[in-house]
Amino acid sequence: MSLNKKKGNVTLACLVAALVVVIAAIILLPDGSKPAGAEVAAEVEDEYSQTTLVKEGMEAPDFTVEMVDGSLFTLSEQRGNVVLVNFWATWCPPCREELSHVQSDIVDRFAGRPFRMVAISRGEARETVEEFLSANGYRFPAALDPEQTVYQLFASNYIPRNFLIDADGKVVFTGIGYEEEEFAELTEMIENTLNNQ
Repeated sequence: MSLNKKKGNVTLACLVAALVVVIAAIILLPDGSKPAGAEVAAEVEDEYSQTTLVKEGMEAPDFTVEMVDGSLFTLSEQRGNVVLVNFWATWCPPCREELSHVQSDIVDRFAGRPFRMVAISRGEARETVEEFLSANGYRFPAALDPEQTVYQLFASNYIPRNFLIDADGKVVFTGIGYEEEEFAELTEMIENTLNNQ
């Protein structure tokens, strides 16, 4: 093999390697996530919208779910209360982050007011949920949806999810994932909905 051909192969290999590095740098941010450019954000928002079956302004579908303590929670029996329905799972990192704020920022904050929350574990066994709640010292009202029957009334994919329902049974807020700003928006919406009853 000639020296020029070897140089050409090395140069080509270096260019390919450099191109791979540049593409990876463009596609992935330092934490491995995709960039939140306008086009990507629009695609994600569209995907979230398509998987959300109950939208703001719609009447929330009625359901009955078994609580971890064995009691039952029926949404239609909560008329007159503002209700937050939260879907989560023990294996979901954003769910775990969100749940770490739920007791103090939502349950305790709105205690004594016409407000109810039900945190519904999606697709998990009672033992898994009980162990998770106990290990973290959580006292918020948690429910079981092992077959995802209730979840599938509201959405087809993605957790955590929040659906805020006013005293008349209408959905006034929906949220997917956990971000501090959106969580703050949710708590503000709970406050506003309670004040406007």
